[in-house]
Amino acid sequence: MAFPKIGNLAPAFTLKNQREEKISLKDFRDKKNVVLYFYPKAQTPGCIVQACGIRDTRKDFDKLDTVVLGVSPDPVKRLVNFENKQSLNFDLLSDEDHAIAEKYGVWALKKFMGREFMGILRTTFIVGKDGRLKHVMDKVKTKTHHEDALVWVRENLG
Repeated sequence: MAFPKIGNLAPAFTLKNQREEKISLKDFRDKKNVVLYFYPKAQTPGCIVQACGIRDTRKDFDKLDTVVLGVSPDPVKRLVNFENKQSLNFDLLSDEDHAIAEKYGVWALKKFMGREFMGILRTTFIVGKDGRLKHVMDKVKTKTHHEDALVWVRENLG
């Protein structure tokens, strides 16, 4: 499956966040840019580094009229624990059936330690206020993800 095409409307979704609230992409239309990042599993080392980077730069995203949404196949309960343990300050969305990950082309066959399994490809999509996909970051480095996303938004949508 391929990523959605840049310039097209980003695939719509409504998912529950860590507080059981329904969050839809359309909620941000004409109001905010959206950094939509898919991560494999809450409370794993790379995902902690990535989420904490976003937590620590939240004010910088706010200044750019940009909201960050993290999406994983974790159940809501696991997201609550992730938010609490890492003092996260942004929405984490539960995509347990990976339907949205599939829409975005990030649910795929992965290999780890000689084992093959289906899972999330760590990927970020930047959606403009107009609801159109502006950029795809498919070579995400967990340590610099927040800065890489900020720089792209600042230079292209700021």
